Amino acid sequence: MGADLALAGTPLAVAAAVKGLGVIVAALAAAGVFALPTARDRAVSALVALVLTPALVIGELWHSDQIRHLRDHPTRAAAAAVLALLIVAVLAAVLRRRPALLPLLVVVTLPVRIPIATGQTSANLLVPLYLVVAGGIAAYALEQLWRPSRAAAAALANGGRAPWRERPAGRVELALLAFVVLYALQSLYSSDFEQAVKNVAFFYVPFALLLKLLTTVQWSRRLAVQCFTVAAVLALVFVGIGFVEYATRHLLWNRKVIASNEFESYFRVNSLFFDPNIYGRFLAIVMVGLATALLWARRSRDILIALAALAVLWAGLILTFSETSFASLLIGLAMLAALRWNPRLFAYGLAACAVVVGIAVAAGHSSLHLSSKQSLNTSSSGRAKLVRGGLSMFVHRPVWGFGSGSFGKVFRERERVGSPEAATASHTTLITVAAEQGVIGLAAYAAVLLAAFRLLLARLGPLRGRDPPRPLVWRAFVVAAFAALIFHTLGYAAFLEDPIAWTLLAAGIVLGGEALPAPEQPPRHTREPEPAATGV
Repeated sequence: MGADLALAGTPLAVAAAVKGLGVIVAALAAAGVFALPTARDRAVSALVALVLTPALVIGELWHSDQIRHLRDHPTRAAAAAVLALLIVAVLAAVLRRRPALLPLLVVVTLPVRIPIATGQTSANLLVPLYLVVAGGIAAYALEQLWRPSRAAAAALANGGRAPWRERPAGRVELALLAFVVLYALQSLYSSDFEQAVKNVAFFYVPFALLLKLLTTVQWSRRLAVQCFTVAAVLALVFVGIGFVEYATRHLLWNRKVIASNEFESYFRVNSLFFDPNIYGRFLAIVMVGLATALLWARRSRDILIALAALAVLWAGLILTFSETSFASLLIGLAMLAALRWNPRLFAYGLAACAVVVGIAVAAGHSSLHLSSKQSLNTSSSGRAKLVRGGLSMFVHRPVWGFGSGSFGKVFRERERVGSPEAATASHTTLITVAAEQGVIGLAAYAAVLLAAFRLLLARLGPLRGRDPPRPLVWRAFVVAAFAALIFHTLGYAAFLEDPIAWTLLAAGIVLGGEALPAPEQPPRHTREPEPAATGV
């Protein structure tokens, strides 16, 4: 009997070992895209990461309802796979000819999330962005592997600048990749390996490839302006949809928010986003960009446009009722004020933010006895209990934590919470990292923040001048937006699970390296000297 059980358990142990090895290989492949010595090696590593991540998801969720549905309908599964491959092939062909389209496609697809059932829960996946990343990686790999001579020809056609130009990995890239590899390693002892696989395959590896693409493609000043213009237009469109939702009292999706609106005195909107807080985060970051344009505007027309857009987006942000988004906007504006006038203003902004949040909590929940744990938990929408549970998990295993992706499962077991949707994260990135990865993970998380702010804040002194260079102004937006995002993750988590964080860091890397070249000018046609007579 014991022998039979041992034999039955052997395939399961082998499968678990293979999946664990696959997660580590995928993370190392993402790291190799930056760290390997030759361009061909980096291209092969990118393809390995690109192919391995969906294989990991399918292998881990093979017995889930969603994958079982595809297995029961192989024709539909094959059709979906062929369609995805066709889209990737078309994108690769287009991006190989026009690499400058990549950042624009990324900005367009950044906020688009599609709800898909994965396992016992549903996830809102960035499927359009994944397709853009896959197409970009295919184009990048083709350029490096099969026809590298095209890079030289493209360089001549673009005035001597190649459309794909790799940069040596800096501190930010190395810190990010160290965090990703560590996360993969710590998934091996996680009590929720499935969630760890999802985070690696859905977020960390694809976004590492996204970072590689955005820091490798050739940027120009015009392209940077176009990207932010697209983001601002999208924000205005989303706000318009939010206004319609508020006027009709009808949300497009998210049954939790719909149910909450039925019992609250206010009505929250989420536009095309699944979550009002993520919607508010996007609006806050765009508003920081508009405020940057306003502070360093050179023309009256730019001031009027920025003020009008800010007014509309502010009205849209109010309808989210996302306190974390309000506070993160204040942090971003305070950072801009510090860069424009005086660094002390940032400290004042932090203090003002704390006061505003405190007043909002006291005014909105004055009838509650906050000395009671239950009242405090209710007034914070359940987040106080999540924070206490996360700190308790950290105290129990302070060095290595409970393993990557384990917060939700361990929290439910320790707090005796039955619903699988009750907790998936602490809603505070710092607490989640501490509980899942311990001091080791906290050190990696701190290294990412220190490297990022060291890069983003370097050489920003000329911003206090009368007319600083435009690339320096764009760097001010990036650092202020990144500060706002970091603050938002302290109240709603989703730091490296948000592609906006990786996109901002990519912009910081590009802008921190050198000034962006001016838009390409058409070459002037000069008369070539006639060949000397040869006597033939």
